Amino acid sequence: MICRSFEPIASPQARLLIVGSMPSVKSLEMQQYYAHPRNAFWPILFDVFGRPLSMDYAARKALIMENGLALWDVAACCEREGSLDSHMRDVAYNDFAALYARCPDITRVLCNGATAHALFLRAGFAGNRAVLRMPSTSPAYTMAYARKLAAWRAALVGE
Repeated sequence: MICRSFEPIASPQARLLIVGSMPSVKSLEMQQYYAHPRNAFWPILFDVFGRPLSMDYAARKALIMENGLALWDVAACCEREGSLDSHMRDVAYNDFAALYARCPDITRVLCNGATAHALFLRAGFAGNRAVLRMPSTSPAYTMAYARKLAAWRAALVGE
């Protein structure tokens, strides 16, 4: 099936960009980033920023904006059966030059998992920005939550 990503969540003041590969089937169905209930992305962000987890998507987007973050996917569209990154084919990339023009203060990029990292670097989107490969927040990546949280906390707030 053809999968299409969402618009970025970003304010012009964003300093750090988080990129995924392509939304999961559940996320595409819900039209929300990281909508799968077992994905650790939102729990990690709310934990890192000391806020109680909200299921309200507007509150989730506000958390991104309020903390100088931007969120997008490397792929604008691809062909994929299911949600696994390994099944992505015929990837077309998002326009990161336009995002950087809109958010000129982005100096670091956190890639949510190996596929996002590989696609982002292969497409040459880094420029002079620091790029870090982060442990995937996907439930398919079986690292313990505490270890994922520690890695993301260190990258997001330097602890």
